Amino acid sequence: MAERTETRRPVNIDKGLLAILCCPDTKQDVSLAEEALIAKLNEAVSRGQLKNRANKLVTEPLDGGLIRADKNILYPIREDIPVMLIEEGIPLEGII
Repeated sequence: MAERTETRRPVNIDKGLLAILCCPDTKQDVSLAEEALIAKLNEAVSRGQLKNRANKLVTEPLDGGLIRADKNILYPIREDIPVMLIEEGIPLEGII
């Protein structure tokens, strides 16, 4: 199998959509996560050390993420689509 090279492009989320999205659990606002945080989370994915709220390993790299206002949970973005499911949220305790 060929190795995948990491050439990520910036996440493209419609600003109108971003303005109406909120955490499905607490209803807090969400905002785009910084690239440095996504890189750090992707390092944990590659080491097999990142779990979501369902306590399942995250196996695919993140294209981006939406971080909850309290900075405790990040919702992954894959192929420019925010995954706003409570169980898919990634706890950030001890990461940031």
